[in-house]
Amino acid sequence: MDASSKKLALYHYWVAFGLFLPAVVLGVWQMLMRSPLPVPLDNPDLYYASVTLHGSVMAYVLTTFFAMGFGYAVTATSLGRPIHGVRAAWIGWVICTVGTLMVAAAVLSGRASVLYTFYPPLLASAWYYGGAFLLIGGSMIWVVLMILNMRDWKRDNPGRPVPLPMFAITATAFLWAWAASGVLLELGCILLPRALGWSDLIDASLGRTLFSITLHAIVYFWLMPAYIAFYTLVPQAAGGRLYSDTMGRLTFIMFLVFSVPVGMHHLFADPEHGAGFKFVQSTLTFLVALPTLLTVFSITASLEIAGRHRGGRGLLGWIRALPWSEPMVLAVGLSLIMLGLGGFGGLINMSYAMNSMIHNTAWVPAHFHLIFGGAVVIMYFAIAYEMWPRITGKPLASKPLARLQLWLWFWGMLITTIPWHIAGLLGQPRRVAIFDYTLPFMRPIAPLVIISAVGAFVLLASAVLLIVILVRSHFGERRLAAPLQYALAVNPPVSLPASLNSFGLWNAILAVFMLTSYGYPVGQFFFLKAHKVPAVEVTAAESASRGGP
Repeated sequence: MDASSKKLALYHYWVAFGLFLPAVVLGVWQMLMRSPLPVPLDNPDLYYASVTLHGSVMAYVLTTFFAMGFGYAVTATSLGRPIHGVRAAWIGWVICTVGTLMVAAAVLSGRASVLYTFYPPLLASAWYYGGAFLLIGGSMIWVVLMILNMRDWKRDNPGRPVPLPMFAITATAFLWAWAASGVLLELGCILLPRALGWSDLIDASLGRTLFSITLHAIVYFWLMPAYIAFYTLVPQAAGGRLYSDTMGRLTFIMFLVFSVPVGMHHLFADPEHGAGFKFVQSTLTFLVALPTLLTVFSITASLEIAGRHRGGRGLLGWIRALPWSEPMVLAVGLSLIMLGLGGFGGLINMSYAMNSMIHNTAWVPAHFHLIFGGAVVIMYFAIAYEMWPRITGKPLASKPLARLQLWLWFWGMLITTIPWHIAGLLGQPRRVAIFDYTLPFMRPIAPLVIISAVGAFVLLASAVLLIVILVRSHFGERRLAAPLQYALAVNPPVSLPASLNSFGLWNAILAVFMLTSYGYPVGQFFFLKAHKVPAVEVTAAESASRGGP
């Protein structure tokens, strides 16, 4: 990797992880606020501001900066040449950083306690919406650069298969462009004009519908770097080969096509859309399980190849033979366990019938914390441990500490989220700051919430240890680091059909899916009358007095 690409990736990683730690601190405090335990700064006004900042950093800042940094590193290393468009990439970094600072300033000022979903008619400061628009809009520069770098490589290497890591990160870029379109339209056409005083009323239903385009697809934008590591880094770290390059390409194609037109299952309880369109999107949502099932099979097969190559015998002997001392291998094992548990909860969320059981209960944040905070973020850590020596030229400070950090995160996430799920099934609502645990129906929930709060402290210890490891590695003794190598497939492709080596066909199919899923649900608002409502500007205090956004 050339020096400019290394610096570009490193700056993106440091923004991501530098804000990750304070966001974890906020999360721990929120768990204490919801528990019967004593808590410093016991103030519901601060709670909603804290939830907004925590969610904004985790959902947008950590993921976007990490994906961009990972994308630049993958582009330079998998294509074997410097990134085209480095100056534009730095401009994008500046725009996204400015947007992040604007979001943080708006929340800390107490004028943006609307959570990261910012559903109207609740209204935040224009600074918050403007910052979010810059952060998400600025990342579109990264999207364009990923597409252009893949196109340029194909032009210079006619007939050759695009390396799987580059194919996958370009699929991620296309996915993010489609997913972000909903929130960018909501911000630019509905929320910002009202926050700036350009209109008196706000179309709350249209805003929620547009955001639903982003609300579930963004989960797969979060997932994609983890899946890229599954296919391209894990088999190499395990000492084996990837079971199938074709399966990898199909996985990323299916994520692109299936994950965007499904967000309306977050609006099952909203009255403005008919049952037919909700059922269509519920059905499409089940298709998103296909690339995950394919991945579990493919990566398990790849690990078995590595384990048997290392001398594993018998039905399961290959598992013991794997190099569990490698952070990347350990992380994938822990990630798949959490992915299985969280995926089961996701089947309930996406079910048109069962969703009503857990709608707006603690089950929902427990689920997405287990999937994103657990299965995905633990792979972010492993990717950082794999990439850091290649970027800095310095070895990882301590593999034993890295393994301890991964184990702490795994157990902390399980201790936090499993009782949280149960509390949701018992009826504990989400988005509420304070509970009276003396009430009869709340008493059984109190021990569960206390256990979750204990798990949050384990997560905080893991997050602190992560930063310690990265800082120690950053300032360690410089050595010649081995170049980053991606896994070879058992049968590397010599040539591929255009459908497995480009995205034109799949973007066209996705456009048809989007028109089918969202054409009428969005278009109806332009023909309805008297469906706009007054917006309510929300401060932290006002949010608390209403019981939360």
